[in-house]
Amino acid sequence: MEHSRQTEFTSNDGKDTRDTTLVVNGHFDGVVKKPSAALQSPATESGSHRSAASVSESWKEEHARSVEDNEVSLPSLAAAYTTILRGLGEDPHRQGLAKTPWRAATAMQFFTKGYQETIIDVLNDAIFDEDHDEMVIVKDIDVFSMCEHHLVPIIGKVHIGYLPNKRVLGLSKLARIVEIYSRRLQVQERLTKQIAVAITEALHPTGVGVIMEATHMCMVMRGVQKMNSKTITSTMLGVFREDPKTRDEFLTLVRS
Repeated sequence: MEHSRQTEFTSNDGKDTRDTTLVVNGHFDGVVKKPSAALQSPATESGSHRSAASVSESWKEEHARSVEDNEVSLPSLAAAYTTILRGLGEDPHRQGLAKTPWRAATAMQFFTKGYQETIIDVLNDAIFDEDHDEMVIVKDIDVFSMCEHHLVPIIGKVHIGYLPNKRVLGLSKLARIVEIYSRRLQVQERLTKQIAVAITEALHPTGVGVIMEATHMCMVMRGVQKMNSKTITSTMLGVFREDPKTRDEFLTLVRS
């Protein structure tokens, strides 16, 4: 069962000795493609086995279509930014703004590239059978997203923990999952849950915990203008939700 809520980093001092893998300052180190559908094995399609070469060719075709779609949409995005500049009372043809619509359109495509990416591409060949059932944590993953209400940045960090069920995920892939969902128009509550659900569907672990803490420019630059405000959200699934001792261990290690 999925669960998402606001939380503070508080912990009971219940001791549960576990061997724990910690990775600090995880960073995204790659690019993937197209939006995700249901997570399923890329080797299975309509009940028949697909070869690795067939799957690879399919991904290449999807990537080519994605690049083509971006190239087609770029002029219309640039035209929209030209309209915005005129609406602000600016002259879009003056020297300082002459190339701004094109630059802004290219930047917006990058900020929202998660729509062109898929979890299947990221996880290909990165799930390993491993006799390990102790907590794995990757903390301080930098996250940059865009508020879907005001189209201004959300900047923060994500902390992920999971209890493997005889299968583990390549550590950098956790950061890439964060990148896929953060590079879309978002609200923080949904982003936190999407990350946790994607890991659950990919690995079927005993439990998953995701915590995100972020600053929203819609609160800092406009509106209430609270410079130091932070929003903290969490999603706890499986044993992370059901067992207070496991949840407390996760919260303690994230805070440490």
